[in-house]
Parts: sequence; C-alpha cells; structure tokens
Amino acid sequence: MTETATKFSYTDFVLPANTVSHLDLARLVTELERIDNEMTTTAVRTKAGTKKRVARSTHSERLDAFLLANNFKLTDSRKRTAILKQLRLLKDNAPTIHMTFATEADPASLERLAQWLRESIHPHAVIAVGLQPSLVAGVYVRTPNHVHDLSLRGKLTSSHEILVKELETINGRG
Repeated sequence: MTETATKFSYTDFVLPANTVSHLDLARLVTELERIDNEMTTTAVRTKAGTKKRVARSTHSERLDAFLLANNFKLTDSRKRTAILKQLRLLKDNAPTIHMTFATEADPASLERLAQWLRESIHPHAVIAVGLQPSLVAGVYVRTPNHVHDLSLRGKLTSSHEILVKELETINGRG
C-alpha cells in the first residue's frame, strides 16, 4: 500500500499481535475516530485563523502497532477517513474463534495465540475469550462450523470406558 493511495481494503490490513479481540478492534475504531475529530477540528480552526492551540493527541500502543504494521500515517484527512471506514468493516467482518478457558488467560499468551491463529487460520482472526472453571484444564474452542473440546474434562469423558476397564483390571475384576 502506498502512502498516497486512499483506495484499499481491510483485507489488506495486518493486525498486530496486541489486537486480540473484537473489543480491541472496537477500541482501535474509537481511538481513530477521536484522533480524526481532533485533527479535523484543528484543521478547521487553523483555516479560520484561530490562534488557540489544541493539545496534540496521543496514541495507544495498540494504535501505534496497527499504524506501524500497515505503514499508515494519519496526516492526510482522506486517507484517515478511508482507514477508518475499512477498520469499521474489519471490526464487523473479522472471523471470531471462541475460546473458553478453565482459568483467566494472561494477555501475553492470548497475543501469541492470536498471532498463531492469524498465521495458521486467517490473517484477521480474533478471539472471544470465555471462562468456565468446570473445564479443569485445557480449552474449549468453537468456530462457526466446528467445536473442539481440548480440556482435561473432555478427555476424561471420552476415555471413560477405557478408564473403567483399566480400574477393573487393577482391582482384579477384569
């Protein structure tokens, strides 16, 4: 993507590892909208000759990583608007993988997991994280067309007959 081009698609976007969930995408959109509003207001005031200085807006690490990964600069109003439009579409269309854990997952692990999903499954995959203590250990993964129980509970349930047979053998009943 060239810096002068304003025609591009969200399918060209690279999501950084620190953008894990739909909420992270929504925060990117909200932050970019805020920055766009501030920059537009500043441009209008400058054209009107107002001398009042507007504080320079700061970016979150997430937005900085997104801008860097996609080689975007926010100085051009048209480009900013196009990025914002495509980012909204990405937020609405990003494929979601629901993952339910037995305990709360730490952010660094979720980032590594999101990066692996983007390399292996889909470049815009995001994770919807759930918590279910009855899983004991492991994860329950749900996509639009598949469900995978990768928990200890699921493994024990699927191996119930084998476990009973082994216990009976140990106890001398088998």
